[in-house]
Amino acid sequence: MDIDGTYERLKREAEDGGYNLNPDVEFTKELVEGLLMNEERLGYMACPCRLFSGVREEDLDIICPCDYRDPDLEEYGACYCALYVDDDILRGEKEPEPIPERRPVGGPGKAATEAVPGSSSGLSQPVWRCRVCGYLCAREKPPAKCPVCKADRDRFERFM
Repeated sequence: MDIDGTYERLKREAEDGGYNLNPDVEFTKELVEGLLMNEERLGYMACPCRLFSGVREEDLDIICPCDYRDPDLEEYGACYCALYVDDDILRGEKEPEPIPERRPVGGPGKAATEAVPGSSSGLSQPVWRCRVCGYLCAREKPPAKCPVCKADRDRFERFM
């Protein structure tokens, strides 16, 4: 297990995507170790802070970075396991706090296939388009920063 190398890769990828890893390096490396253990056991980096089924298709929503990272960052300033944090936590202006589990009991199940209310497209999430580079993503809200061009959230428009 290359904890240091994986930590550096995740940190670089996070920063390139406009995200921050938790500044507590020791804590963060413990999370990285959990991710690597899950990758060895399961073949994928399931969140080390959640129960997983061991079936990739059932765990897609909790493969790091999980589907719940951005909503958790938006609402609480950190993701569920606190691997990713917002700028306030990064600067030490606030501490990560406990975050309630967003994942439906037993995994995403039917919730992932239900259409967005008021949507005629049948999609389970709205689709957002970055007006700067055209990047598309399907999620409840657009990301804080575009992972391609680093444009802020307010540069996104609802596409579908």
